[in-house]
Amino acid sequence: EYSCPNAFKELHTGHLYQTIFGDILARLLEKTGARVNRTSFGGDVGLHVAKCLYGMQSMLAEGNPSTLDDVDSSPFVRARWISDCYVLGAGAYEQDESAKARIGEINTAVYGFHETNDHESDLAQLYWTTRQWSFDYFAAFYALIGVDTMRYYPESQTAPVGMAIVREELAKGNLKESDGAVVFEGDENKHLHTRVFITSKGLPTYETKDIGVIRLEQDDYSFDKRILITGNDQREYMRVVFAAADTFQPGIADKMTHLTNGTVRFGDGTKMSSRLGNVARAVDVLDIVREKVREIVEDETLIEPVALGAIKYVFARYRIGGDIAFDLDETVTLQGNSGPYLQYSHARACSILNKAKNRAEPNIRDYEFNESERTLALKLSQYSEIVERAAKELAPHHICNYLFELAQEFNRFYEKNRVIGDKDEEPRLLLVWQYANALSDGLGILGIEAPERM
Repeated sequence: EYSCPNAFKELHTGHLYQTIFGDILARLLEKTGARVNRTSFGGDVGLHVAKCLYGMQSMLAEGNPSTLDDVDSSPFVRARWISDCYVLGAGAYEQDESAKARIGEINTAVYGFHETNDHESDLAQLYWTTRQWSFDYFAAFYALIGVDTMRYYPESQTAPVGMAIVREELAKGNLKESDGAVVFEGDENKHLHTRVFITSKGLPTYETKDIGVIRLEQDDYSFDKRILITGNDQREYMRVVFAAADTFQPGIADKMTHLTNGTVRFGDGTKMSSRLGNVARAVDVLDIVREKVREIVEDETLIEPVALGAIKYVFARYRIGGDIAFDLDETVTLQGNSGPYLQYSHARACSILNKAKNRAEPNIRDYEFNESERTLALKLSQYSEIVERAAKELAPHHICNYLFELAQEFNRFYEKNRVIGDKDEEPRLLLVWQYANALSDGLGILGIEAPERM
């Protein structure tokens, strides 16, 4: 489970990282034979939705736009408008008591739309229409960055499941009532905080919705292993959720792994570079990287795959958990440890292979390698072991390190050995062919295209 954007909000750099890393991890596990189901989970109900709907009503009342039909049909334009509405509603919530009260009413009403299946009232029509806009935006964004789509579990679906479980566990004595709320009591010895699962107003909290999604994923997939990716700030919260889930269903915590990531920090070490402004939207990062790629790549058809290769590689390079240093110059370069460098290295190998008269896979016997050939062959032989290790440790950075070292080893080999036209052309072509295949396969696990020319 990864990505996990909320409806009625735009994806930011944290979502970009988690979406790409989650996709890479899924590809890696599939490579080693696992059957992987990709899921995502986010809020289509809750206070942030109410704030956004309040902002929409205000914008529409002011004629900005006059009707929803006047909003551009692009999913990204619609997402930007929705985001502007949220900012307006969030500001009103903080500054205007009457607006705050109205947003509270909207919040309750949105939960009611799901309970009564109201699609007819004006507010319900506004909600259902723009909710779908958010889902369309998610799909368009995933297609843009070249990742497989995930099954999205909205909180409106998980909340009732979680509520039923919580009430059942309350009756069993696994939860307690406190001042009208339902809580899971923490354990100081295990450093677990007490958390509210149902508020005094009878509404489900995030904890209850998370319990719901765990149960739904279990029912839908009967998972042997569940891997969840979130930000570091969710670490302690999820410890309580996992502990509660294990209390409700002993043994399930052993099937679940929680991976957390740090913050994407740009070149100057801050969370956001000045070029990204005050909000690091995911699409803005893509735009800036594309601009940089145009400085090193002339072929317009390669701009997108090289830009995505640069971003995906820099995210995969780091062991998950710490912050990610995103230096634009180091990320987009044809030299050094970068995605574009490895893409260029693959294209270079393909160029050598294309010059060979015999395009078929070379086949050799009884050839005695020289030292540089043997060293490259040895490095190539380690590929499967590296993939297995990366999968076992849930650590794609091992593949990045290996591919960069492999490319460096190939460069040393190529400096010392003529390939095309040499008497040993065929065995050396075999090494080039295996090298190109290893690069292509490794980049494929990272979700990166391996171009044959560049």
